[in-house]
Amino acid sequence: MTEARASVRAPLPPVRGATVDDETRCVHWSSPLDVVALRFWCCGVWYPCFECHEDDADHPAVPRPPSAWDEPSALCGVCGHVMTTPEYRASDACPRCAAPFNPGCRTHAHLYFAD
Repeated sequence: MTEARASVRAPLPPVRGATVDDETRCVHWSSPLDVVALRFWCCGVWYPCFECHEDDADHPAVPRPPSAWDEPSALCGVCGHVMTTPEYRASDACPRCAAPFNPGCRTHAHLYFAD
């Protein structure tokens, strides 16, 4: 993490799974854009991806229902900004620090968010 990034970073909640760095990248998704962790609705635990949840949790993942979309559900691993589902899904980058997010994550949205 660069010094500039460290200066704007809020403390991160614990993120479980096979993380490979302090910006929530994991062994499954580790490009420079893979800096989002998601709070799984089924257990309330933060994971970098559905595969980390699958590897670590003792239960299947359950997508977050629309009734819970206003709860904290996405985390920018760069600055620690916590987003609701609508805020995250409407963003290509962190609204706080402008770190770009992986646009490919949209193809997996159904695993995290029930429509």
